[in-house]
Amino acid sequence: MKLVILDRDGVINEDSDQYIRSVEEWIPLEGSIDAIARLHRAGYTVVVATNQSGLGRGLFDLDALEQMHAKFVSLVEEAGGAIAGIFYCPHTPEDQCQCRKPAPGLLDAIAREFGCDLHDVPFIGDSLKDLEVGLKRGCIPILVRTGKGMSTEAKLLLSSDAGLQSVRVFDNLSAAIDFLLDQAGEKSP
Repeated sequence: MKLVILDRDGVINEDSDQYIRSVEEWIPLEGSIDAIARLHRAGYTVVVATNQSGLGRGLFDLDALEQMHAKFVSLVEEAGGAIAGIFYCPHTPEDQCQCRKPAPGLLDAIAREFGCDLHDVPFIGDSLKDLEVGLKRGCIPILVRTGKGMSTEAKLLLSSDAGLQSVRVFDNLSAAIDFLLDQAGEKSP
């Protein structure tokens, strides 16, 4: 199975320091939906791993989150793609759970669900937490400059961690997916 893991806010859709709280606030970044559809049409299984502490903070409820995800899945399907799963952590940092990135619980759940090892699976994110959790499970971490990506890129330059220093950086999800498809020798469908 060819699997790719994506973070949500700042990678697929616009991000906000005030949290994305409603389906109206869930706005896809330019090109992200088509990029996901291209990846799916090239034979990849696409899953999302996202921290959603707004749930635990009481900023929105499960119905609102499900509406956001239904909008996302519908847009991807309309573009000819599919999302195989959305894995989210509802906890706040104070909960000290094992699923909030950079803890590996979400990735472990993905590995169990799909019966696969995540070694060398691309994980595309915009934050240091995304890159760190990917490295913990042997993923290939990829950074996009959208969302928090530009400030994360600055942190990479200061890092002494060899894994973080070798992270590939792209302007957006579409460029990252173009790279993955090119590396695999596949034309973008």
